[in-house]
Amino acid sequence: MEIRKYICAALAVCGIPAAVGAQRLTDYVDPTIGTGDHGHVFIGANVPFGMVQAGPNQVQSGWDWCSGYHESSDSVIGFSQLHLSGTGCADLGDVAILPVNGAVDCSRQGLVRICPHDTEEARAGYYAVTLKDAKPSGKDIRCEMTATKRVGMYRFSDTRSVVIDLENTVSTWDKTTECRFSQIDGNTIVGFRNSAGWANDQRLSYAITFSRPIVSVEYREGVRPSAKGMQYAVVDLGEGGSEPLMVKVAISPTTEANALLNMREELPGWDFEAVRRQAGESWEKELGRVRATFPTERESRIFYTAMFHFMVAPQLWCDVNGDYMGADGRIHRNADYNHLTTWSLWDTYRSAHPLATLILRDRSRDYAHTMLDIFNQSGELPVWHLMSCETYCMVGEPGVSVLADLIMKDQVNDIPDETLYRAITASILPTCMELSRPDGYVLPHGYDLRGKEQLLRYGYLPFDGGSSETVAKSMEYYIALWSASQVAGRLGHRADSMRLHDLSMNYRRLYDKRVGFMRALDKSGNFRTTDGFNPGHQTKDYTEGNPWHYTFLVPHDVEGLVELIGGRAAFEKKLDDLLSADQDLGADANPDITGLIGQYCHGNEPSHHVPYMYNYIGRPEKTQRLVRQVMDELYDDRPAGLCGNEDVGQMSAWYILSALGLYQVEPCGGIYQLGCPIVREATLAADGGKTFTVRTKGKTTKGRVRRFLLNGKELDRTYITYNEIMAGGELLAEF
Repeated sequence: MEIRKYICAALAVCGIPAAVGAQRLTDYVDPTIGTGDHGHVFIGANVPFGMVQAGPNQVQSGWDWCSGYHESSDSVIGFSQLHLSGTGCADLGDVAILPVNGAVDCSRQGLVRICPHDTEEARAGYYAVTLKDAKPSGKDIRCEMTATKRVGMYRFSDTRSVVIDLENTVSTWDKTTECRFSQIDGNTIVGFRNSAGWANDQRLSYAITFSRPIVSVEYREGVRPSAKGMQYAVVDLGEGGSEPLMVKVAISPTTEANALLNMREELPGWDFEAVRRQAGESWEKELGRVRATFPTERESRIFYTAMFHFMVAPQLWCDVNGDYMGADGRIHRNADYNHLTTWSLWDTYRSAHPLATLILRDRSRDYAHTMLDIFNQSGELPVWHLMSCETYCMVGEPGVSVLADLIMKDQVNDIPDETLYRAITASILPTCMELSRPDGYVLPHGYDLRGKEQLLRYGYLPFDGGSSETVAKSMEYYIALWSASQVAGRLGHRADSMRLHDLSMNYRRLYDKRVGFMRALDKSGNFRTTDGFNPGHQTKDYTEGNPWHYTFLVPHDVEGLVELIGGRAAFEKKLDDLLSADQDLGADANPDITGLIGQYCHGNEPSHHVPYMYNYIGRPEKTQRLVRQVMDELYDDRPAGLCGNEDVGQMSAWYILSALGLYQVEPCGGIYQLGCPIVREATLAADGGKTFTVRTKGKTTKGRVRRFLLNGKELDRTYITYNEIMAGGELLAEF
């Protein structure tokens, strides 16, 4: 006790809160948060932004198993190396291994093993569970896993054989198209798995090494033997006595040789405990990018688990030598940056990337270079990129706003701004009728315009023009156009900036004053009939939402929207009405519309900026009250602790920013609206070795900030800027 008191006192002298020094940040992480309800989070072993996510694949394959795991099930069919976290579509779960004893039925149902939840242990960088043998005389198998960036490491007790499964994945509609096993020495099998799923041309190479010599290998066809090559290998490793079996699985997006190289460079030995410690330390270091204390342990657990979930992706997608599979299906080599994958941009451009520009600035080069790689190889910035494939999931051009934000914040210094600007304009306006373009530029073969030619012609996507969800698509395009206009203005392209800005203001044309909501237009500029119109019901004009949600989707011009709706009083009433509206969503509502307060939908991304809109009309107390309500009621430290899909860090990023009292409403540029911070104190690194600290005084539970002071001076505005944060100092919220 005396030693602990001495340490805490020393930390206090250094300006570090004692509670942080006395408790490891990883101790606050609970990976089970979000594994219930519709959170869809990954559970298993990984390191921050690592390529490998080693964890269980459960036998179920429904919507709530997009990550391969849901708390309602205890039936596992294997442990695979790749998983998604929080998505609304299922994929990955590639190259699974399953320890077995005795005969095995190589089919999805035949591989099922029961793993009781009370045998699970989940920590940052480590996961363990016990496989129960159905036979009374059988042996239970304790399964432990940890990871480096590109290698999963497993420790199995009482195991004679391991099944390598190249057929079954998270999704039953993911099909193996070609695969291979090749034993290259007494302990090692290499191969590849090519498949078609959500990402339609997935290619993954692997190398698997066992700590015991291979006795024999039996290769078997899959249940769907149309794939080229055997899809199962049952590897007999003999009796191990009291020694556990250890397995290393390295993966590569390029070749088997590179998978072996990844293993040799990252994990040459067999010290499981050392790798586990290293994984934990890597998480401790990354979580420390925000060192925060809170009034309650519950808030600490929610916050640092959110940090943990936020740091899963975009993840590494290149080998130790820099090789990666490009969007053109060819192998490329980067020089001094990391190529990344899993770009859930429709979700993450709203909070996750603005948060990254604050606390992950050293990753900005990786983001920009990867996005430019994808553009150069495909002709368009990423939309929803996965395993070198463009899925075109969701709508708009969200990559434009992410790249524009990096440019506006001066976070990319080794790529000419004009090069990045070309990628932006080519993505949002591919025909480039009136914008600066290189001479002789030709759209790549197969480039998908996705309605953007109609956007130029009409100023919106008409509902009779061959597209569905035209309101959502148009509104998202307007956000990207505005972001592009900011970059054009910064670079001195005045005509381009004006043209792009004018196009972004066409949201006003979608506002149907007869009913007071954004609605679809036809080619002649006529709205759909109002017969049967219900703003709470989703129709084919909207994406995962309804008129209530999309009417407020104007984060780039809140003041203009206020004017359009009738001024501050009318806008305040509209927001109030949103929060008290009938929650009837209609028969065709998307299951992603969750976490409702009235018709405000926190479980899906288009509404995430809405609580901060009260700031723009001089009612910050309403922003503060609503933000606090969302944090208190729609986040929890239980498996059902998320009110909607985690969406690759977006839900967590909203909480992290809001807990700090900050939120970037405009899609790029660095204007952070002030909300209702719940930290006692939080510190993050600023430029030049400085720090920026958020501190609260008084009872944060009141949900009402009396005043904000920046570096001791009371603010007469509802926001602070990115540059003010990066300059270092203190933001004090007095309750």
